Amino acid sequence: MSEAHNSQYSIHPGSTKMYKDLRQTFWWHGMKREVARFVSRCLVCQQVKAEHQRTTGLLQPLPIPEWKWEHLTMDFVTGLPRTQRGNNAIWVIIDRLTKSARFLPFRVGQSTEVLAEMYMRQIVRQHGVPVSIVSDRDTRFTSHFWKSLQESLGTKLKFSSAYHPQTDGQSERTIQTLEDMLRACTLDFGGAWDDHLHLVEFSYNNSYHDSIKMAPFEALYGRKCRSPVCWTDVGERQLLGPELVTQTVDIIKAIRSHLQAAQDRQKMWADKHRRILEFQPGEHVFLKISPTKGTIRFGTRGKLSPRYIGPFDILEKVRNVSYRLALPPALEGVHNVFHVSQLRRYVPDTSHILDHSEITIGPTLRIE
Repeated sequence: MSEAHNSQYSIHPGSTKMYKDLRQTFWWHGMKREVARFVSRCLVCQQVKAEHQRTTGLLQPLPIPEWKWEHLTMDFVTGLPRTQRGNNAIWVIIDRLTKSARFLPFRVGQSTEVLAEMYMRQIVRQHGVPVSIVSDRDTRFTSHFWKSLQESLGTKLKFSSAYHPQTDGQSERTIQTLEDMLRACTLDFGGAWDDHLHLVEFSYNNSYHDSIKMAPFEALYGRKCRSPVCWTDVGERQLLGPELVTQTVDIIKAIRSHLQAAQDRQKMWADKHRRILEFQPGEHVFLKISPTKGTIRFGTRGKLSPRYIGPFDILEKVRNVSYRLALPPALEGVHNVFHVSQLRRYVPDTSHILDHSEITIGPTLRIE
């Protein structure tokens, strides 16, 4: 079987192909089962072969916020052309309840202190201190200054797992819409992109949002926005205090019910294309490195590098779909919590020779 699987004339075929080829010459009792078991234990196949199964890990929606601008999501849009004002990036901040967004232009390379001052002036001044912030693991968000600032304000930071941007899918989808709107503005009106950013923000916040069944501006302020283009006659309504409070509470209840229905609908369709995969502490798994294509963070680079590295020991189960791995010292700069979709179960075998990094013995004759 080894000759039919990993020789130069048969380079690691699948179990079905290998069985069909061997059956033309050999046969023994339980042959198909033994061939499948032999291929599943091949270390090279486990590191190289792509999975053709449904994505692992069922959808885990975030809890619906209870009030406006208390739970936010943040992300950065970088790589934009530099304008005359020196801006080449956008800070996207979104309220998870009303879906209202703020687009703040800035320059990549500015210190975290400058971004924190912008955050205090543009967000805290207008909407107050949020309860929680969901973001990816950008170095600006994981810096000690940003963490200490949010801790002093009483805001809880919620980071995504490593190399899994789907955690903050709302920001990713908003960024996609923002980039399309900026492309359209530069094609139609010309000029720099930051000349149209305020109009893009106005248009986004006054466009119908399917998940809340209204525009974000209407969800935030309780009425439709007056604009130069009058789609509807807003009028000047005189609302008394109790009536205004009742109307606001009713709008929040309607928004929460619409968001719950949208989450349930999204989870139902997403879970149809996903499967459950669970691990226990102490098991070993391979780590998928294709999301880091073109980088050398994992010590591999190039199109022909392995799809999976490892195996690594599972230390603990953090959430239903996230696990903490025991990474070697060579990967100490990588966050050790990964989504289950980035993991593959390791099938052990006594013949495996694992490629470990070099061990350095310290002056006290100890090793890590």
